[in-house]
Amino acid sequence: MGQPFSRRQLLQRASLLGACLALPARSLWADSASTPRPMPWRNWSGAQSCLPLERLAPASLDELVQVIRQAPGKIRPVGSGHSFSALVPTDGTLLSLSHFSGLLAHDRQTLQAEFAGGTPMAQMGAPLQAVGQALINMADIDYQTLAGAIATSTHGTGIAFGSYSAQVCGLQLVSAAGEVLDCSRERNPELFDAARVSLGALGVVTRVRLQNRGAYRLRERQWLARTEELLEDVDNLKRDNQHWEMLVVTHSDYALAVALNETEDPSTPPLPPDEEGGNGFIGLIEGLDKHLSDYPELRRSLLNNMRHLASFEERVGDSHEIFANVRNVRFNEMEYSVPAEHGPACLREILKRIDDGNLRTWFPIEYRYVKADDIPLSMFEGRDSCAISVHQHYAMDHHNFFAAIEPIFWKYQGRPHWGKLHSLGARQLQALYPRWQAFTEVRQALDPRGRFVNAHLAGLFGLA
Repeated sequence: MGQPFSRRQLLQRASLLGACLALPARSLWADSASTPRPMPWRNWSGAQSCLPLERLAPASLDELVQVIRQAPGKIRPVGSGHSFSALVPTDGTLLSLSHFSGLLAHDRQTLQAEFAGGTPMAQMGAPLQAVGQALINMADIDYQTLAGAIATSTHGTGIAFGSYSAQVCGLQLVSAAGEVLDCSRERNPELFDAARVSLGALGVVTRVRLQNRGAYRLRERQWLARTEELLEDVDNLKRDNQHWEMLVVTHSDYALAVALNETEDPSTPPLPPDEEGGNGFIGLIEGLDKHLSDYPELRRSLLNNMRHLASFEERVGDSHEIFANVRNVRFNEMEYSVPAEHGPACLREILKRIDDGNLRTWFPIEYRYVKADDIPLSMFEGRDSCAISVHQHYAMDHHNFFAAIEPIFWKYQGRPHWGKLHSLGARQLQALYPRWQAFTEVRQALDPRGRFVNAHLAGLFGLA
């Protein structure tokens, strides 16, 4: 039984009931039933949020077309919410492709496969393996949806590998006018070029055809080394390994190096699960930051000596199982891609800024390499790049920390990751992208009323 009402509560409920019964025929209850309540949206880190007028998930292409044609205000597509920048927030219509998921077609001869745009990247590896294929490269997080990943040029690491967008060989897009447009290098080539990295500003990508390769296994090797020694040897490390990156432990002299290389060796048994999901080690680093930030030399000494506690077992497994990692601690992130040759100098300057200012942070800095491509709004357009990612725990203030680091990226002609936090606007971005004007002309022609442009995109494109 529930708790008994007090006399005061009983009188309050009786008064409310009497008021409702006195309403005209279209009562409060009828209004509540017929008017959907807005549902708030937040991204993965919690830093971005909005209260859209509608949150819709069309079940078919025809339904999607009708939604786009009839939506009264702004429209923004949403995937897994793993972008840290304000690409999604709108007070109009939030459009999910959760019903547009799965492998749609594949070709054993060309090793191409077509997926629905709302397919989570985590659900692509097994279906591809079943037809003898695999993604050429993957990011170390696979929470994103396919359409969202290519919209922001999401990437992995390796000097011979471009971003997901570079593997796109065809796509289907529904425009602001409700037109269904099939795009490739042969069909609507200018639109195809722009839509491979579009920030969701051209319309809704419903299907994506990818160039893949035959299924393969990877061996993962990890080791701790002095950051400076890794930077001095970086040319050999990135040349001798198909996929190489490092995670620099801030306020220390060490970094975790990670190398992935193709192998024909059999898969290793799964590693024993960490009972704390890695939170024990993370909690230790977090505690050092919290309690020893006023004693930087002692903190550095303790962090450096923690390397003696670390041990790493090599792993072998199917590519999609080795590439992706679990991320069970939330954070906010800023990432810029600088010309590959400037990567070491840029990282050294960032680490010096953190140490000289004793800046509060304990998340590692991620350092990766990405091959150049020919996509107008790709961060890697026309140049091999080094992508450097700076993180901050979601419960800590990231604004001042990122503001202290961001000008260093500008010094090295860095281009911000579209899905990560940054402060650049149209004037600065136009100077960084040689084909900026070509993209904006395609966007203007396809969506002259800016139906897919929210406040964040208006700032990026310099629109009123």
